[in-house]
Amino acid sequence: MADMGRSRSIGRHGKDGRGKRVRWLVVALAAAATVTGSLAATLHGGGTPARARAQAGRPFHHPGVLDTRAQLDAVRRHLAAGDEPWTEAYAAMRASKYASMGYTAKPVADVKCPFDGKPGRGCTEEREDAIAAYTQALMWYFTRDEAHAEKAVQIMDAWSGTIERHSDDNAGLQTAWSGSSWARAAELVRYTYQGWSRPQVRRFRTMLRTAYLPEVEHAWPDRNGNWDLAMTDAAIGIAVFLDDRPAFDRAVKRFRGRVPAYFYLASDGPVPQAPPGGTLKTPAQLRTYWFDQNRYVDGLGQETCRNFMHVGYALAATAHIAETAWHQGVDLWSENSDRVRAALDFHAGYQLGDKAPPWLCGGRIETNMGPDVEVAVNHLRNRMGLKVPEAERLAVHQRPAGTDDLFVAWETLTHADNP
Repeated sequence: MADMGRSRSIGRHGKDGRGKRVRWLVVALAAAATVTGSLAATLHGGGTPARARAQAGRPFHHPGVLDTRAQLDAVRRHLAAGDEPWTEAYAAMRASKYASMGYTAKPVADVKCPFDGKPGRGCTEEREDAIAAYTQALMWYFTRDEAHAEKAVQIMDAWSGTIERHSDDNAGLQTAWSGSSWARAAELVRYTYQGWSRPQVRRFRTMLRTAYLPEVEHAWPDRNGNWDLAMTDAAIGIAVFLDDRPAFDRAVKRFRGRVPAYFYLASDGPVPQAPPGGTLKTPAQLRTYWFDQNRYVDGLGQETCRNFMHVGYALAATAHIAETAWHQGVDLWSENSDRVRAALDFHAGYQLGDKAPPWLCGGRIETNMGPDVEVAVNHLRNRMGLKVPEAERLAVHQRPAGTDDLFVAWETLTHADNP
């Protein structure tokens, strides 16, 4: 059940070659044939072939991975007026290494990421380069300085011309973190900037289709739930960028199964729901999976007694998935508002300093949550009119929310009070 922490640094190694592009093309063609076939549509929740064809015909809204043009235009207006917290959040982003015009990508062919921070190749570099591409894309949108768009393209092209695979134990999680940021960056650049050529875009699409999507669609039901949620975050963003309706629907289905198995509500019964497709069934097995917690209350997370950092990953990924689906006309927020609302306030209160009672994790909690709540607070409060007072306090306390250097970046800037 182990996975990497926020700040573990890994090494790098890589190569390039014409052969991998041929392999990518073969895999891409096979993947396209699979996801459009009627058998695949049925197996992956697409329903009948007729229904799958109807779903495939629905256009996606672009840009629509986490951010929309309307949201970013609202931020531009706030920046022009010098409004807060956006002005301070923009200044923090602009001052970061990710916004530097001197930023240089460090792509590798095989990103090799083992468990527990053991030496690997390219893990930190890939995650940071993906965040840099997204940061440069945001800088381009807010400043209209094409040099930032070109820098984003430069970073994305470097990776699409190099990477072949992800390997070792943490491949799924690594691919999830970096894939989430790649999809956001690519979506924004492709639909707001004219300088990314069609061949370059096609090569990047092939990269996401072959080196990322298969990894993030792999099921890990018995691992800690932040894995499934982070992987689904990447999968839904990649699906939108690829205009892949079956992949989008698979991500939505996976989300609907995992969120109720990660965040507890009393309506679930005396024990939490088991992760779909896994081997954990009995109350004793679930108790062990929930890090030996034996009292379940609204908002408790599967990894609460592990540490709040990993719960924060899950909260952020849940919000990202629901937000991207919302932009595409699927309201996952309403389906899960009670769980997300309870989880936000439950953890935010302790993160802000409330003392843990003896029944919660034996009275010992590790409150190391990152900048993970802005997207959810914005939707619940500003779109749904729901109160999340502790989470609102935490959001304000953390502002301007920066980046966790994994897959969360600049969400005060993009989502604070931005319905």
